[in-house]
Amino acid sequence: MVILRQLLSRKWLLTTLLAIAAVVVLIRLGNWQLDRLEQRRIFNSRVTAQIDSPPIQLNAGSISLDLYNMEYRSVNITGEYEHSFEVALNNQVWGGLLGIHLLTPLKITGTDSYILVDRGWIPQEDYSPERWSKYAAPGIVTLEGVIRRPRSNPTFGGIPDPALEPGEKRLLYWNMINLDRIQIESELLFLPVYVLQSPDGEQLNPPLKELIGLDLTEGSHIGYALQWFAFAVILAIGYPIYVRSQTRIEEMSHQVDESKL
Repeated sequence: MVILRQLLSRKWLLTTLLAIAAVVVLIRLGNWQLDRLEQRRIFNSRVTAQIDSPPIQLNAGSISLDLYNMEYRSVNITGEYEHSFEVALNNQVWGGLLGIHLLTPLKITGTDSYILVDRGWIPQEDYSPERWSKYAAPGIVTLEGVIRRPRSNPTFGGIPDPALEPGEKRLLYWNMINLDRIQIESELLFLPVYVLQSPDGEQLNPPLKELIGLDLTEGSHIGYALQWFAFAVILAIGYPIYVRSQTRIEEMSHQVDESKL
């Protein structure tokens, strides 16, 4: 074909190869968005199944369940807080104000196991551990919450937790809920998940609460995928048309030049 010879000519060969590479990249970007859509659908399905399931009574008979794969399942727990091993999650915003989340180990009644409870937001003026005692809940408490998975590595662009300073025995302020490290430093026997406390249940002087907001839509992945595929089609069709038109212009210009001779 004439157009194929033009595309593979010495003048256009490099540009043609670049255009082919660009089309391949655009198609891969479209497929990547479709893959992300499928992952999101799987996540939404898993979360919806847990949300729709009845709450777990977390006690001696249920702590051996596969709690890690029950993220977002509601739980009811009775136990006693271990305030001496309380830590905080840094840089948490509530109502436009900066503060921290107070993380307190709870010893589950009838067991030797602890579960870390994110009790909610407290303001920045109570950042110092000496001020956390005002939020203490002594004695046996009953709370409701949602199972969440911990993280040992920050998300993209996140800040890892700092190392211990010389003389420090444990880290008080965390950038993520790294349960493995918190367990090592506290020497408490934690379950492999933590609980985000709900503003319900029997609580004494709790911090302010903010439940996690979940987006269970499919997002914009379909739109982005169609956009990348459209760019690929436009380039795949438009580039040969452009080369052909440029070649015709050059041929006509050459003919005009010859007629003047």
